[in-house]
Amino acid sequence: MEYQVFKRSINYYETDKMQVVHHSNYIRFLEECRMDFLKQLNLDYYKLEEKGIMIPVLSVSCDYKSPVRFGETVCIIPKVEKFHGVKFKMSYRIYSEDYKVLHNEAESSHCFLNFDFKPVHLKRDFPEIYDTMKAVEGTELVDF
Repeated sequence: MEYQVFKRSINYYETDKMQVVHHSNYIRFLEECRMDFLKQLNLDYYKLEEKGIMIPVLSVSCDYKSPVRFGETVCIIPKVEKFHGVKFKMSYRIYSEDYKVLHNEAESSHCFLNFDFKPVHLKRDFPEIYDTMKAVEGTELVDF
């Protein structure tokens, strides 16, 4: 799979009095990256919702390594660490645009649910989604 790294410029409103990105914004960055990642896998969230599928966040954690400031651009590299058919865990590394500075390492976990908040059996009901997720499980999609 040819994967385009998620790049994002930092806006002034995302900073705090210390003139660095406020810690809460990193969670938003991860979500933006995950949506972009799914779209690149041809699992656009709009299309999933049309099929009656949603993917809520079950947990998220971040380790802040180095601050990011207004005007900088970050590159976020996602990876599906584990996929269990219904649940999956992702990791993320947030780098400077030149990849010299690691700003953040994070993880999030998710599950596939229907709109009644019941687990979706992907292997049986949506084998194309199951196969796509299995294909990228544990794979580094960026080589730098």
